[in-house]
Amino acid sequence: MEMLHYDFMQRAFFAGGLIALVASVLGVYLMLRRQALMADMLSHVSLAGVAAGALLKFNPSLSGFGVALLGAVVVEYVRRSYKTYSEVSIAIIMIGGLSTAVVLMSMNSGISRSFSSYLFGSVVAVQNTEIYLVAAVACIGALFFYVLRKPLYLITFDEETARTNGVPVNLISLLFSLVTGMIVAAAMPIVGVLLVSSLIVLPAALAIRLAPGFTAALWLAMLIGLTGVFSGLTASYEFSTPPGGTIALTLLLFLVAGIGVKKLVIKWRKQHSKLRRKVGASGQNKLLEHAGISQEPPVIH
Repeated sequence: MEMLHYDFMQRAFFAGGLIALVASVLGVYLMLRRQALMADMLSHVSLAGVAAGALLKFNPSLSGFGVALLGAVVVEYVRRSYKTYSEVSIAIIMIGGLSTAVVLMSMNSGISRSFSSYLFGSVVAVQNTEIYLVAAVACIGALFFYVLRKPLYLITFDEETARTNGVPVNLISLLFSLVTGMIVAAAMPIVGVLLVSSLIVLPAALAIRLAPGFTAALWLAMLIGLTGVFSGLTASYEFSTPPGGTIALTLLLFLVAGIGVKKLVIKWRKQHSKLRRKVGASGQNKLLEHAGISQEPPVIH
């Protein structure tokens, strides 16, 4: 393909493919843990880090990455303080991160002009630093989800049972939050702060609806995420649209189409089942009539 002759498109496909695979797996765990908004929260926190890095003349991507890790640690401790209302921790830290970003941006008027790439993503402008960061995060995430797949499975569905079985729930939950922060920060150059949750949540949302089991949902989410990113990048190149928004819109269309197709299949199966029952009953009646057995109840005189 012509677009793959360009170095920036090669980097875009490489970075987008790596982050799509690991982000999709993360999304399945986040949805099953009822923490789908955590990705959105950490993206706003990392925005504060980007603003701080730009203000202090430091690499914004690295500073956003560091602040996202800090936010992941904080949200885990705040979540334990609000066990009954765990979503409160997400709201508190999101407000803190977003307000800090706004204040830091106001301190330097030059920052806001270059912030659109962080808000909406610019995967075609990914530099070597971001490539190395994405590759490192993808490797760490893949290793984490593979090595700790069994305890993560137990914690995802029942923390109390996992704790009873000797699983270090608090430690693994903290590590999970850190990995989430790393993946969110690494995904920012791909789709931006405002759309980062789409890359994490949408493939998982469709996979959970379609897959028959947990393992199948993980593999299907990775396939959907990878296909969505590659399709979005291709459409962005062909129609000259923003890459981040195009990827998010493509994944949303996949979700809507997948849910629609599943409903049609379920409806068709119900109608087919009813038709089989009717045909079976009709065939049975014909056999009884052929044998001379009446289906009418006997008349008692």
